[in-house]
Amino acid sequence: MTERSPAPGGLALVESLVNTIDLESGADALDTAEGRARFGLTEPDVDAARELRESLRAALLAHAGHPPHRTVTPLAGLLAAAPLVVTVDPADGSAAIAPADEGPLLSRVAAAVAEAVVAGTWMRLKACEADTCHWAYYDRSPAGRSRWCSMQVCGARAKMRRYRAKGA
Repeated sequence: MTERSPAPGGLALVESLVNTIDLESGADALDTAEGRARFGLTEPDVDAARELRESLRAALLAHAGHPPHRTVTPLAGLLAAAPLVVTVDPADGSAAIAPADEGPLLSRVAAAVAEAVVAGTWMRLKACEADTCHWAYYDRSPAGRSRWCSMQVCGARAKMRRYRAKGA
């Protein structure tokens, strides 16, 4: 949906998970074996992955100043179930946040969110304000005030609707 480059670091995982569904067409990549394989999911994992996806989308809408798209499980509650550890490299002493268990998607997402919070990039991952889109994108604008995943598609549609509403 977007011409933007992927989010940095672990946020690319969050962005790609949120973008597994096309709200306009209803196509959900988690319905396919290939789509599930991208995230290391099996069929029984799909419901939990969808719950996580929609909780993330609500948080990304909030980053853009918009209300949740629907009632969802609070993201903090989901992420609390994914224990994280601080790892320290003995060679250089650098520290990193990592999932206690690398396998589950929830653990990998929790680590990505924690690292993004530390890096100051978490609030730049947003969801498009267009009701038929809500695609996740990383806001690289200097002021951090981007509103749409694509100015050429969602932005142009919104501006055209506003223009027509004025009766011009």
